[in-house]
Amino acid sequence: MDFPFLWQTVRTLSAGIPLTLLLATLSVSIGVVIAIAIASARLWGPLWLQRAARFYIFVFRGTPLLVQMFLIYYGLGQFDAVRSSPLWPVLREPFWCAILALALNTGAYGSEIVRGGLQSVGHGQREAAIACGMSPWLAFRRIVLPQAVRQALPAYGNELILLCKATSLASMITLMEITGLAAKLISDTYRVIEVFAAAGTIYLAINFVLTRIVAFADHRLTAHLRPVSAAKTATDTRLTGAKP
Repeated sequence: MDFPFLWQTVRTLSAGIPLTLLLATLSVSIGVVIAIAIASARLWGPLWLQRAARFYIFVFRGTPLLVQMFLIYYGLGQFDAVRSSPLWPVLREPFWCAILALALNTGAYGSEIVRGGLQSVGHGQREAAIACGMSPWLAFRRIVLPQAVRQALPAYGNELILLCKATSLASMITLMEITGLAAKLISDTYRVIEVFAAAGTIYLAINFVLTRIVAFADHRLTAHLRPVSAAKTATDTRLTGAKP
């Protein structure tokens, strides 16, 4: 292993980190909106909308992300209606085609996670909140939504990690993110092991930070579920003056 070359490769591939993070951030932001909309359609929409949402989920979960990206990047330009539409200046750019494919794909997976989180909250809690005088929207915002987010966060964290790794497919439509730079460097040097080892190390570091962020959010949201420590109990006892 040529460690000086490996270190130089890491520095070269680091130039693709901003594009990788931008792809992941924009795709997740759009994908969350799509996931909430699709989950709402499945849970509370009319029958035709529920069927449309199920078909959307079936299509995007049942086909490879790379195929979806190729269809959007190479396929949409084949239609005259698309080329003459106001969206063509956006859809002809590989960056926005990658964003669209990633967002639609993660929206399909995320919608099932959101739906599961919402369904995990019992109807009795919502009915009790309404019986206490809350409006349906207030009961949803204060009772249902916090518990649904807490239930869905671990699974959605996995989806975020998968999406971050899926950004590497954007290199197939000419985007020079980490994997794209790695492919170019391999074609220049013919040193596959060092280049892919460096690329894998960078992805590993990014996902490590992402897992720590999700774990911190999960830790804050589940504070009430952790047992109270003996020291905390002793402190509270002293404050109240109660005897054990």
